[in-house]
Formats: sequence, C-alpha cells, structure tokens
Amino acid sequence: MKKLLFLISVLIVCAGNAQTLTCCAKPADGMVAFANDPKFIASHTSPETFNYTEQAGKMVKFATPDNDIGSAYVVMATTPTNNYLIIEHEWWGLNDYIKQRADELQKELGNVNVIAIDMYDGQVTSLPDSASKIMGRVKDSRIKNIIKGAITYAGPNARIITLGWCFGGGYSLQAAILAGKQAIGCVMYYGMPEKDMTVLKTLNCPVLGLFAEKDGWVTPEVVKTFQANMSEAGKVLTVKSYDAKHGFANPSNPLFDKASADDANANALAFMKGLVKK
Repeated sequence: MKKLLFLISVLIVCAGNAQTLTCCAKPADGMVAFANDPKFIASHTSPETFNYTEQAGKMVKFATPDNDIGSAYVVMATTPTNNYLIIEHEWWGLNDYIKQRADELQKELGNVNVIAIDMYDGQVTSLPDSASKIMGRVKDSRIKNIIKGAITYAGPNARIITLGWCFGGGYSLQAAILAGKQAIGCVMYYGMPEKDMTVLKTLNCPVLGLFAEKDGWVTPEVVKTFQANMSEAGKVLTVKSYDAKHGFANPSNPLFDKASADDANANALAFMKGLVKK
C-alpha cells in the first residue's frame, strides 16, 4: 500500500510540473526540459532574416530504423572520402543558417562529407514560441532514429565527427555515442551533456565542449559535473568556456558575441582538422 501511495504521489508531482519542465527529463533530451521555461524562450530572440541561395549541397532522404524516412542537407567532398561530419541543428530547425554553416565547414575541412540532419522532420521556425512548442513535442526516440539513419546513410566505413549547437549540442554528443566505434570526434556548443555514466562509458571518441560562462541552463556547474563524469568514465574531454551568453556562436542571434564565436569556431576547426588527417 505504501508503494502504491508513493507511485501516485510521483505521478501527481509530474503532472503538476508538466507545463513548466519535462518530468524526469532524460539527459539525452535535457534541453527539452526547458521548452516551456519563459526565461529560456526569452533568451532565444528571433534570428535575423536570412535566405541562403548559394547552396552547394542538396536535400536527401534516407530510411530510419523506425520504418520511417529521415532527411538531411548533404554536402559531398569533391574527392571521395570516408570522413563524415554529422551536424545537429539548433531549436529553430534545419534552416538556411545551418545549411550555410554546413557548406562553410565542408570547404574549411575539405576532406569530409557533411550531413546536416533534420531532427524536426521538416519543421522550421524563426519564432521563439513556435520553436519552444516544436522542441517540447519532439521525441527523443525519433531523433535518435534519424541519427541512426544518417549513420547508416554514411556507411559502415564512415569515420564520423558530430557537431551541434544548443539543442543540437546535446544531440551531437548523443550522435557520437550512437556512432559507436565509427565516431572519431564530437564538438558540442553549449549543449546539455549526458549524465548517465553507463551511457558515457560507451563513448569512443574525444569531445570538444564549447560553453558559455553566462549560460543560465548549461551552467558552469553543469559543465564541471560533465568534466568529472567524463574523467571518471575514462574519456577525453576538452572544455573551452567563454565570457558570453547561451547562443553566442550564432551570428543571426542578437546575443552573438563575435570574439567568443571566432575563437570557439577556430578551436572547433582545429580539433576537426586534426581528426580528418588521421
């Protein structure tokens, strides 16, 4: 009887908090827990209007393990290579800014194919309220199936690097974990880290974490815990923290911090170049 009453009380608490935080949010979808947080929404001012017409890549479709179809913006290297960069977008969706970054990163890295996955199945917005609703509805299982589909699309011989920002920053780490022994590196910009030690121990590549010291969600305390957990798990983590706010690396974001973004991007590029040469 006591166990039954305890379970009922847990359900009541979770139901009461459903409008503010995702109850018992999993580490993988940690950013989703902030989907209805007014302060989190307010920190994501609508990005500046941007239409990217000089796209070097193209949209492709691929099968996903849940018997569905995933899509991604793909930019192939001019010379065949088994190096792949899988990009995870911010909470706005796979917009033109992400496609431009995919093109830029392919040019800068050269010896790599880029796959910018669409984790929202075609939904894109520039409105914070809409973005919060989309992110709040997204299913962790569906996103992971899209990631798995992209890994299969890259092929069994692919050497995979992952990179993402904010919502996508957390999923960059998840993608690296899902890639198993095919993963050679992970870059995460101010994304929520995995907290489950059992899951972290399955990671097979080094991680570069680029964080903001004024981040009210992926706080310095969260980062310190991540560092401790990675150390305990015997994994390689390099952390760069900047005197900036969440979202500082997006030039279409009014909170964009050019100096911090330039340094973070330079660190990310150097990290990835070191991997694709090996």
